Amino acid sequence: MKKNRLASVLPPVIVGIVGLALWEGTVTVFGIREILLPKPSSIWAQLFEKWSVLRHATWETGKISVSGLLVGIFLGVLMALIANRFKVLNDGFTPLAIAINATPIVALAPIFNAWFGITGTFSNQAVVIAVVFFPVFINTAKGLNEVHPNEIELMQSYAASEWTILREVRIPNALPFFANSLRLAAPLSVIAAIVAEYFGGPQDRIGTVITSSAGFAKYDVAWAAIAMASGLGLLLFGSALVTERLSMPWRISGDIKDN
Repeated sequence: MKKNRLASVLPPVIVGIVGLALWEGTVTVFGIREILLPKPSSIWAQLFEKWSVLRHATWETGKISVSGLLVGIFLGVLMALIANRFKVLNDGFTPLAIAINATPIVALAPIFNAWFGITGTFSNQAVVIAVVFFPVFINTAKGLNEVHPNEIELMQSYAASEWTILREVRIPNALPFFANSLRLAAPLSVIAAIVAEYFGGPQDRIGTVITSSAGFAKYDVAWAAIAMASGLGLLLFGSALVTERLSMPWRISGDIKDN
């Protein structure tokens, strides 16, 4: 298992190091101005110099991302369970959810600011909730519904109740679909929070640090804030992977047997 983990982690680390080295070399050799593309070393220096500001901004944006992510997951799973129970609701709401899911984030943020206020944090959270809700609902509902008819017939032959079928058949079948949506929604929550911050809310967030730094031509600081946002997204993505492993331990044992 240790060898497999090392084999899965080593390639992206190597690619990342090589990519940063090429980035640094390209900017240096071709004399690209910092205003166009700062060097990784300059960005790294700003991470240390502006650490207190960037750490606070990341913490505040992280709270919006995580809270919106958790609420969006809860509402998405709850709505999927309700839609599975009532077929008419599933047939009517799922196409609507797919259509709304195609709505750009930049279109949602001004609308929610008008509804919930531009100075508070709830409008930003609402954007994250909406962005997370739809992929979680669509994928979870698909997993609950796409169960082999033979499995349902077998459970019904044992006089199993709908609750028992849901617990023993539908939910285990939906877990891989839910895990896929979680891997998508976790980093997407960070993107949604930052985009929402461009349109309003408190001024001590990653989105406002990026816009204000770019406005004053401090592009190395803006890139440092982007790096912090990327780290936050990777952290949430890793949390999604851990959740997947804990909720579906049979996948790990299956991978071990295959190897």
